[in-house]
Order: sequence, then structure tokens, then C-alpha cells
Amino acid sequence: MTTNVKKWSAEFIGTFWLTFGGCGSAVLAAAFPNVGIGLLGVALAFGLTVLTGAYALGPVSGGHFNPAVSVGLAVGGRFKASELPGYIIAQVLGAIAAGAVLYVIVTGKAGADIGGFATNGYGEHSPGGYSMVAAAVTEIVLTAIFVIVILGATAKRAASGFAGLAIGLCLTLIHLISIPVTNTSVNPARSTGVALFGPSIAMSQLWFFWLMPIVGAIIGAVIYKSLLADEQD
Repeated sequence: MTTNVKKWSAEFIGTFWLTFGGCGSAVLAAAFPNVGIGLLGVALAFGLTVLTGAYALGPVSGGHFNPAVSVGLAVGGRFKASELPGYIIAQVLGAIAAGAVLYVIVTGKAGADIGGFATNGYGEHSPGGYSMVAAAVTEIVLTAIFVIVILGATAKRAASGFAGLAIGLCLTLIHLISIPVTNTSVNPARSTGVALFGPSIAMSQLWFFWLMPIVGAIIGAVIYKSLLADEQD
């Protein structure tokens, strides 16, 4: 198996795990009667998918599992721009596969109602009714911070072996902040994977959850590279 196929496979599996684990916890377990995990549990689930995926699959592909992260790493000089198409395609396909599996599970009981299906949104599709502007600021700022944390935690001068923990906890905190605003994207693939099976409004707003995280990732990479990086990076 070629090196590229291994990398694409790792990104497919990692993004599948992130989407299935995170969105699955939101759809299946968040509001389960009497023992639902709630917002805190969903936030932790997303963080755990990245933490486990980073340690298991990071040695193969770098453990991006997110088109915005791949773009940010390319802008930050940590990833070849020529590899972006293969990574992004693998990530999106992994997320769609996760959305399909989750849809089969969710609809596998009598009277099933998929509800919002963990899709992202603003305005009337925002969990808390937040405006497009509020959603844009949220997604841009939090994706920028996410990329800064990733670049910092994976720098040569960073403590060895702890990058996955820092990145996973960062994603948990991001969800704790932003689930009420947009249901938390910061990841265009994750948004796409469930939007295809969710309510129609999710598809009509999907462009937003590609544009804003990628803008945020670029901003984060530029900030890190300009202000925080050193010669070792």
C-alpha cells in the first residue's frame, strides 16, 4: 500500500470516528431519558474522538481529521499544500460514511425522529437562536484558536507526547463554548457528514460551515507563524 493511500485511509477513519463519536453522542445519548449525557458529555465525546484518533492515527497521517485544520497547517508551513486535495476528500468521505451509519442507527426504531441530527446552523437553525454574525465570529475565533493550539502543541519545542491530549481538551472546551451558538462546527467535514442526512436547512447553511472555519484556520495559522513561531518550528 502506498504512503498516500495509508494517509488517506487514516484521515478517512479518523474523521469517521470524530463524526460518528461526536455527533452520535449528541443524537443518541445527549437527551436519553434519565441518564442523558447532556452538553458536557457531547463536548467531552468530541474531544475524546480527537484525542484517541490523534494517538492511534496521527503517526500515519498527522491526524488532521478536519479540512480547516489541513488548510491551517498548510498555511502554517507544517503541511504540503499539494496534499490538501487528497486529505480533504478522504476527510469528507469519512464524515459522510459516519453520517450514513448514524442515520441507519437513529432510524432503527419505531417512530424515529432524527430531529436536527447534530447539524450546524445559525439564525433559526442555531440551538440558541444566535444570528449569522454571532455564528461567524464564534466559528472564526474558535477555529483560529484550535489551529494555534495544534501548531503550538505539535511544535518541536513542545512537550513530547502530549499533543493529542492538548488538542483533544481544546476541542472539548470549544464545544463547551459554542454548542449553544452553532452546535459547534470548526470542521467542514463534520458539518457535511450530518447535513446530508439532516433537515434541509442544514444543507442550505452548509456553505457557512465551510467558509468560516477555513477563514478562522488561516487567521490562526498566520497569527502563530507571525507572532509565536521560532526557528525550530
